[in-house]
Amino acid sequence: MTLPNIMKAKKKQLDTLKPEDLGVDVKPRLKTLKVSEPPKRGAGIKVPDVATLVDKLKNEAKVI
Repeated sequence: MTLPNIMKAKKKQLDTLKPEDLGVDVKPRLKTLKVSEPPKRGAGIKVPDVATLVDKLKNEAKVI
């Protein structure tokens, strides 16, 4: 018993184009001036309850 010939998938030809062929300028436009690590975060604090947390957010951090 032999297997019938299975059709192989045909590959479509892909055209390779360069950016210059399309009139596109690929020069870098940005300069990296400086790279540095972000500042270290300060230590956090623990609060005993929600009321103290809300009070600190209102009075010390001024975010509420």
